[in-house]
Amino acid sequence: MSRTARIERSTSESSVLVELDLDGSGRTQIDTSVPFYDHMLTALGKHSLVDLTVRASGDTHIDVHHTVEDTAIVLGQAFRQALGDKSGIRRFADATVPLDEALAHAVVDVSGRPYCVHEGEPAGQEFHLIGGHFTGSLTRHVLESFAFHAQICLHVRVLAGRDPHHVVEAQFKALARALRYAVEPDPRVVGIPSTKGAL
Repeated sequence: MSRTARIERSTSESSVLVELDLDGSGRTQIDTSVPFYDHMLTALGKHSLVDLTVRASGDTHIDVHHTVEDTAIVLGQAFRQALGDKSGIRRFADATVPLDEALAHAVVDVSGRPYCVHEGEPAGQEFHLIGGHFTGSLTRHVLESFAFHAQICLHVRVLAGRDPHHVVEAQFKALARALRYAVEPDPRVVGIPSTKGAL
């Protein structure tokens, strides 16, 4: 059964298209008009082995916030759709990923219950402007928006870091690796991996 999704969403603030294949090889085509965000979503696809196409545009002349947030919303919706009934997946996974001095840990439960805990960024990280457009505070907002719309429980903790770019990238890569393992089919799992019979 194909685990793919294609979702488009348009508002007065942005227009977003996301296509993904959970059983891909990490091929990406990303253009959000926010270069650093493109870099992060490229890393997300590459290290999760999810084939990912994202095309987004919006009122970035005002601020990139709307386009970044709306892309995370649609990405979460597409992820949820592609998972289907979640039969046979591992469901739980975690990954710890370094990037030079930065170290991030992500834990995922593909639970059907949205929750996000985000901790440990260095003081002042939220105020840094990375790549000339992406404010550090957007990292948490992307993770929260993605988790809510994908209906997953997500914990991300920054364990070490100094460079603002590295701090964000380590988080996206840790999320990618955790998602890769969480959505993988587990040959020992029969049906839905929940005592309730539904996720």
